[in-house]
Amino acid sequence: MLGEIIIGSRDSNLAMWQSEWVARQLRKYNPNHSFIIKGMKTKGDNILDVALAKIGDKGLFTKELEYALLEGRISMAVHSMKDLPTELPGGLTIGAICEREYPGDVLISKNGAKLNELKAGARIGTSSLRRRAQLLNYRPDFEMIDIRGNLTTRLRKLQELDLDAVVLAYAGIKRMGFEHLISDYIPFNICLPAVGQGSIGVELRSDDSETMSLITGIDHKITRQAIEAERSFMRRLEGGCQVPIGALGRVENGGHLTLKGIVVDLKGTKAVRHSISGPAEKAEQLGEKLAEMFLEQGAGEILARARQEFGIDDDK
Repeated sequence: MLGEIIIGSRDSNLAMWQSEWVARQLRKYNPNHSFIIKGMKTKGDNILDVALAKIGDKGLFTKELEYALLEGRISMAVHSMKDLPTELPGGLTIGAICEREYPGDVLISKNGAKLNELKAGARIGTSSLRRRAQLLNYRPDFEMIDIRGNLTTRLRKLQELDLDAVVLAYAGIKRMGFEHLISDYIPFNICLPAVGQGSIGVELRSDDSETMSLITGIDHKITRQAIEAERSFMRRLEGGCQVPIGALGRVENGGHLTLKGIVVDLKGTKAVRHSISGPAEKAEQLGEKLAEMFLEQGAGEILARARQEFGIDDDK
Protein backbone atom coordinates (compact mmCIF):
# COMPACT_ATOMS: atom_id res chain seq x y z
CA MET A 1 0.00 0.00 0.00
CA LEU A 2 1.32 3.42 -0.93
CA GLY A 3 -1.12 5.22 1.39
CA GLU A 4 -0.80 8.98 0.87
CA ILE A 5 -0.02 10.08 -2.68
CA ILE A 6 1.21 13.64 -3.29
CA ILE A 7 0.16 15.24 -6.56
CA GLY A 8 2.24 18.18 -7.76
CA SER A 9 0.54 21.07 -9.55
CA ARG A 10 1.10 24.65 -10.61
CA ASP A 11 -0.76 26.80 -8.10
CA SER A 12 -2.85 28.79 -10.60
CA ASN A 13 -6.61 28.43 -10.28
CA LEU A 14 -6.89 26.51 -13.55
CA ALA A 15 -4.00 24.17 -12.75
CA MET A 16 -5.42 23.45 -9.31
CA TRP A 17 -8.83 22.75 -10.84
CA GLN A 18 -7.20 20.25 -13.18
CA SER A 19 -5.30 18.60 -10.34
CA GLU A 20 -8.44 18.39 -8.21
CA TRP A 21 -10.22 16.76 -11.14
CA VAL A 22 -7.43 14.19 -11.47
CA ALA A 23 -7.51 13.55 -7.71
CA ARG A 24 -11.27 12.94 -7.81
CA GLN A 25 -10.92 10.42 -10.62
CA LEU A 26 -8.07 8.64 -8.84
CA ARG A 27 -10.06 8.39 -5.61
CA LYS A 28 -12.81 6.57 -7.53
CA TYR A 29 -10.35 3.98 -8.81
CA ASN A 30 -8.27 3.81 -5.62
CA PRO A 31 -10.51 4.33 -2.58
CA ASN A 32 -7.89 3.01 -0.17
CA HIS A 33 -5.43 5.78 -0.99
CA SER A 34 -5.31 9.41 0.02
CA PHE A 35 -4.43 11.92 -2.73
CA ILE A 36 -3.01 15.27 -1.58
CA ILE A 37 -2.30 18.19 -3.93
CA LYS A 38 0.83 20.31 -3.50
CA GLY A 39 0.84 23.59 -5.43
CA MET A 40 4.00 25.34 -6.59
CA LYS A 41 5.04 28.14 -8.91
CA THR A 42 6.97 27.60 -12.13
CA LYS A 43 9.27 29.87 -14.11
CA GLY A 44 6.41 30.82 -16.42
CA ASP A 45 4.27 31.82 -13.43
CA ASN A 46 6.95 34.02 -11.90
CA ILE A 47 7.96 36.05 -14.97
CA LEU A 48 4.92 37.98 -16.19
CA ASP A 49 6.44 41.04 -17.85
CA VAL A 50 8.19 39.22 -20.72
CA ALA A 51 6.63 37.46 -23.71
CA LEU A 52 6.51 33.70 -23.20
CA ALA A 53 8.65 32.94 -26.24
CA LYS A 54 11.45 35.22 -25.04
CA ILE A 55 11.73 33.62 -21.60
CA GLY A 56 12.82 30.27 -23.04
CA ASP A 57 10.93 27.38 -24.45
CA LYS A 58 11.70 24.20 -22.56
CA GLY A 59 9.68 23.35 -19.48
CA LEU A 60 8.41 26.87 -18.89
CA PHE A 61 5.47 25.61 -16.83
CA THR A 62 6.75 22.13 -15.98
CA LYS A 63 10.40 22.14 -14.92
CA GLU A 64 9.92 22.85 -11.21
CA LEU A 65 7.34 20.06 -10.97
CA GLU A 66 9.69 17.69 -12.74
CA TYR A 67 12.50 18.51 -10.28
CA ALA A 68 10.11 17.69 -7.42
CA LEU A 69 9.25 14.39 -9.09
CA LEU A 70 12.86 13.38 -9.60
CA GLU A 71 13.71 14.32 -6.02
CA GLY A 72 10.80 12.25 -4.69
CA ARG A 73 8.96 15.20 -3.14
CA ILE A 74 5.82 14.37 -5.14
CA SER A 75 4.51 11.12 -6.63
CA MET A 76 3.05 12.57 -9.83
CA ALA A 77 2.69 15.90 -11.58
CA VAL A 78 -0.43 17.15 -13.34
CA HIS A 79 0.07 19.32 -16.42
CA SER A 80 -1.84 20.80 -19.29
CA MET A 81 -0.60 18.57 -22.11
CA LYS A 82 0.07 21.63 -24.26
CA ASP A 83 2.70 22.77 -21.73
CA LEU A 84 4.69 19.52 -21.72
CA PRO A 85 7.82 19.59 -23.92
CA THR A 86 8.05 16.71 -26.39
CA GLU A 87 11.34 15.62 -24.81
CA LEU A 88 10.99 14.73 -21.12
CA PRO A 89 13.86 14.61 -18.61
CA GLY A 90 15.47 11.21 -18.19
CA GLY A 91 13.64 9.04 -15.69
CA LEU A 92 10.21 10.57 -16.29
CA THR A 93 7.27 9.45 -18.43
CA ILE A 94 3.68 10.44 -19.20
CA GLY A 95 1.67 7.86 -17.30
CA ALA A 96 -1.77 9.08 -18.35
CA ILE A 97 -3.25 11.37 -20.99
CA CYS A 98 -6.81 12.15 -19.91
CA GLU A 99 -9.86 12.39 -22.13
CA ARG A 100 -9.70 15.58 -24.13
CA GLU A 101 -12.03 18.53 -23.82
CA TYR A 102 -12.94 20.36 -27.05
CA PRO A 103 -9.44 21.46 -28.12
CA GLY A 104 -10.18 24.66 -30.02
CA ASP A 105 -9.68 28.35 -29.30
CA VAL A 106 -12.46 30.82 -28.56
CA LEU A 107 -12.91 34.55 -28.96
CA ILE A 108 -14.09 36.74 -26.10
CA SER A 109 -14.85 40.20 -27.44
CA LYS A 110 -15.64 43.47 -25.72
CA ASN A 111 -19.12 43.78 -27.20
CA GLY A 112 -19.91 40.19 -28.16
CA ALA A 113 -18.74 40.52 -31.76
CA LYS A 114 -17.83 37.34 -33.61
CA LEU A 115 -14.45 36.96 -35.30
CA ASN A 116 -15.74 37.95 -38.74
CA GLU A 117 -17.54 40.96 -37.24
CA LEU A 118 -14.47 42.58 -35.69
CA LYS A 119 -13.66 46.01 -37.08
CA ALA A 120 -10.66 46.69 -39.33
CA GLY A 121 -7.51 47.02 -37.21
CA ALA A 122 -9.11 45.32 -34.22
CA ARG A 123 -6.75 44.89 -31.27
CA ILE A 124 -6.55 41.22 -30.25
CA GLY A 125 -4.86 40.03 -27.05
CA THR A 126 -2.96 36.75 -26.91
CA SER A 127 0.21 35.33 -25.39
CA SER A 128 0.57 32.74 -28.16
CA LEU A 129 2.70 33.07 -31.30
CA ARG A 130 0.62 30.25 -32.80
CA ARG A 131 -2.61 32.24 -32.41
CA ARG A 132 -0.94 35.49 -33.48
CA ALA A 133 0.41 33.99 -36.71
CA GLN A 134 -2.76 32.14 -37.70
CA LEU A 135 -5.06 35.08 -36.99
CA LEU A 136 -2.82 37.42 -39.02
CA ASN A 137 -2.92 34.85 -41.82
CA TYR A 138 -6.72 35.12 -41.68
CA ARG A 139 -6.92 38.90 -41.14
CA PRO A 140 -3.66 40.83 -41.78
CA ASP A 141 -5.33 44.00 -40.49
CA PHE A 142 -5.54 42.73 -36.90
CA GLU A 143 -3.23 44.35 -34.34
CA MET A 144 -1.96 41.59 -32.07
CA ILE A 145 -1.25 42.63 -28.47
CA ASP A 146 0.83 40.41 -26.18
CA ILE A 147 -0.85 39.72 -22.84
CA ARG A 148 0.41 37.57 -19.98
CA GLY A 149 -1.02 36.25 -16.74
CA ASN A 150 -3.49 33.65 -15.60
CA LEU A 151 -6.87 33.28 -17.25
CA THR A 152 -8.63 35.78 -14.98
CA THR A 153 -5.87 38.35 -15.53
CA ARG A 154 -6.07 37.99 -19.31
CA LEU A 155 -9.84 38.43 -19.23
CA ARG A 156 -9.41 41.55 -17.13
CA LYS A 157 -6.92 42.99 -19.64
CA LEU A 158 -9.67 42.98 -22.27
CA GLN A 159 -11.01 46.08 -20.51
CA GLU A 160 -7.81 47.46 -18.96
CA LEU A 161 -5.93 47.60 -22.30
CA ASP A 162 -9.04 48.59 -24.29
CA LEU A 163 -8.74 45.50 -26.48
CA ASP A 164 -11.43 44.49 -28.95
CA ALA A 165 -11.05 40.81 -28.05
CA VAL A 166 -8.86 38.15 -26.48
CA VAL A 167 -8.30 34.61 -27.74
CA LEU A 168 -8.10 31.73 -25.24
CA ALA A 169 -8.41 27.95 -25.15
CA TYR A 170 -11.98 26.72 -24.72
CA ALA A 171 -10.92 24.08 -22.21
CA GLY A 172 -9.68 26.60 -19.65
CA ILE A 173 -12.71 28.84 -20.15
CA LYS A 174 -15.07 25.92 -19.55
CA ARG A 175 -13.17 24.57 -16.55
CA MET A 176 -13.22 27.97 -14.88
CA GLY A 177 -16.93 28.51 -15.54
CA PHE A 178 -16.60 31.38 -18.03
CA GLU A 179 -18.44 29.81 -20.98
CA HIS A 180 -21.05 32.57 -20.87
CA LEU A 181 -18.35 35.06 -21.97
CA ILE A 182 -17.58 33.27 -25.26
CA SER A 183 -18.38 35.38 -28.33
CA ASP A 184 -17.24 32.90 -30.97
CA TYR A 185 -15.67 29.48 -31.47
CA ILE A 186 -12.75 29.95 -33.86
CA PRO A 187 -12.96 27.35 -36.66
CA PHE A 188 -10.07 24.94 -37.10
CA ASN A 189 -9.62 26.10 -40.70
CA ILE A 190 -8.69 29.51 -39.26
CA CYS A 191 -6.78 28.49 -36.13
CA LEU A 192 -5.54 24.99 -35.33
CA PRO A 193 -4.92 24.40 -31.61
CA ALA A 194 -1.65 23.92 -29.78
CA VAL A 195 -0.29 20.40 -29.62
CA GLY A 196 -2.08 18.61 -26.76
CA GLN A 197 -4.51 21.48 -26.09
CA GLY A 198 -7.58 20.45 -24.10
CA SER A 199 -6.06 17.41 -22.40
CA ILE A 200 -4.59 16.90 -18.94
CA GLY A 201 -1.42 14.82 -18.58
CA VAL A 202 -0.02 13.00 -15.56
CA GLU A 203 3.77 12.70 -15.39
CA LEU A 204 5.61 10.35 -13.03
CA ARG A 205 8.89 8.53 -12.56
CA SER A 206 9.46 5.82 -15.16
CA ASP A 207 10.45 3.23 -12.56
CA ASP A 208 7.48 3.91 -10.24
CA SER A 209 5.32 0.93 -11.18
CA GLU A 210 3.14 1.26 -8.07
CA THR A 211 2.03 4.79 -8.87
CA MET A 212 1.67 3.84 -12.53
CA SER A 213 -0.81 1.15 -11.57
CA LEU A 214 -2.95 3.75 -9.78
CA ILE A 215 -3.43 5.99 -12.81
CA THR A 216 -4.11 3.50 -15.60
CA GLY A 217 -7.86 4.05 -15.24
CA ILE A 218 -7.66 7.72 -16.27
CA ASP A 219 -5.55 7.15 -19.39
CA HIS A 220 -7.80 7.67 -22.45
CA LYS A 221 -6.57 5.58 -25.39
CA ILE A 222 -8.11 7.62 -28.22
CA THR A 223 -6.89 10.91 -26.76
CA ARG A 224 -3.42 9.45 -26.20
CA GLN A 225 -3.16 8.30 -29.81
CA ALA A 226 -4.27 11.67 -31.18
CA ILE A 227 -1.87 13.61 -28.97
CA GLU A 228 1.03 11.22 -29.54
CA ALA A 229 0.65 11.96 -33.28
CA GLU A 230 0.64 15.71 -32.59
CA ARG A 231 3.67 15.51 -30.31
CA SER A 232 5.59 13.39 -32.80
CA PHE A 233 4.83 15.97 -35.50
CA MET A 234 6.12 18.81 -33.34
CA ARG A 235 9.16 16.85 -32.13
CA ARG A 236 10.30 16.14 -35.71
CA LEU A 237 9.89 19.81 -36.60
CA GLU A 238 11.99 20.65 -33.52
CA GLY A 239 9.19 22.92 -32.44
CA GLY A 240 8.19 23.83 -28.93
CA CYS A 241 5.33 25.31 -26.97
CA GLN A 242 6.19 28.89 -28.03
CA VAL A 243 6.54 28.57 -31.81
CA PRO A 244 3.85 29.06 -34.50
CA ILE A 245 2.86 25.41 -34.94
CA GLY A 246 -0.74 24.19 -34.79
CA ALA A 247 -1.88 20.57 -34.94
CA LEU A 248 -4.97 18.48 -34.35
CA GLY A 249 -5.25 14.71 -34.33
CA ARG A 250 -8.60 12.92 -34.33
CA VAL A 251 -9.33 9.21 -34.06
CA GLU A 252 -12.57 8.06 -35.68
CA ASN A 253 -14.17 5.10 -37.43
CA GLY A 254 -12.73 2.37 -35.29
CA GLY A 255 -9.12 3.46 -35.11
CA HIS A 256 -8.58 5.74 -38.13
CA LEU A 257 -6.43 8.76 -37.23
CA THR A 258 -6.42 12.05 -39.14
CA LEU A 259 -3.74 14.60 -38.29
CA LYS A 260 -3.82 18.18 -39.52
CA GLY A 261 -0.98 20.62 -39.09
CA ILE A 262 0.05 24.18 -39.85
CA VAL A 263 3.21 26.28 -39.62
CA VAL A 264 2.89 30.03 -40.18
CA ASP A 265 5.40 32.85 -40.21
CA LEU A 266 4.93 35.52 -37.54
CA LYS A 267 3.44 38.06 -39.95
CA GLY A 268 0.92 35.52 -41.18
CA THR A 269 2.07 35.93 -44.77
CA LYS A 270 3.36 32.42 -45.41
CA ALA A 271 1.75 29.20 -44.23
CA VAL A 272 2.32 25.50 -44.79
CA ARG A 273 -0.75 23.30 -44.25
CA HIS A 274 -1.07 19.57 -44.71
CA SER A 275 -2.95 16.60 -43.30
CA ILE A 276 -2.36 12.87 -43.15
CA SER A 277 -4.46 9.83 -42.26
CA GLY A 278 -3.74 6.27 -41.22
CA PRO A 279 -4.11 3.64 -38.49
CA ALA A 280 -4.20 5.13 -34.98
CA GLU A 281 -1.76 2.51 -33.70
CA LYS A 282 0.85 4.15 -35.94
CA ALA A 283 0.28 7.58 -34.41
CA GLU A 284 3.94 8.50 -33.93
CA GLN A 285 4.91 7.40 -37.45
CA LEU A 286 2.07 9.45 -38.92
CA GLY A 287 3.25 12.53 -37.00
CA GLU A 288 6.80 12.08 -38.27
CA LYS A 289 5.61 11.55 -41.84
CA LEU A 290 3.50 14.72 -41.74
CA ALA A 291 6.48 16.66 -40.39
CA GLU A 292 8.64 15.43 -43.28
CA MET A 293 6.02 16.77 -45.70
CA PHE A 294 6.20 20.13 -43.93
CA LEU A 295 10.00 20.23 -44.04
CA GLU A 296 9.92 19.56 -47.77
CA GLN A 297 7.64 22.60 -48.14
CA GLY A 298 9.97 24.94 -46.22
CA ALA A 299 8.46 24.77 -42.72
CA GLY A 300 11.91 24.45 -41.16
CA GLU A 301 12.96 27.80 -42.60
CA ILE A 302 9.74 29.45 -41.40
CA LEU A 303 10.31 28.19 -37.85
CA ALA A 304 13.99 29.19 -37.85
CA ARG A 305 13.06 32.68 -38.97
CA ALA A 306 10.33 32.91 -36.32
CA ARG A 307 12.81 31.99 -33.58
CA GLN A 308 15.25 34.60 -34.85
CA GLU A 309 12.66 37.35 -35.32
CA PHE A 310 11.11 36.87 -31.88
CA GLY A 311 14.34 36.13 -30.05
CA ILE A 312 13.29 32.62 -29.02
CA ASP A 313 16.04 30.75 -27.22
CA ASP A 314 15.25 27.00 -27.11
CA ASP A 315 18.27 26.30 -24.94
CA LYS A 316 16.99 28.22 -21.91
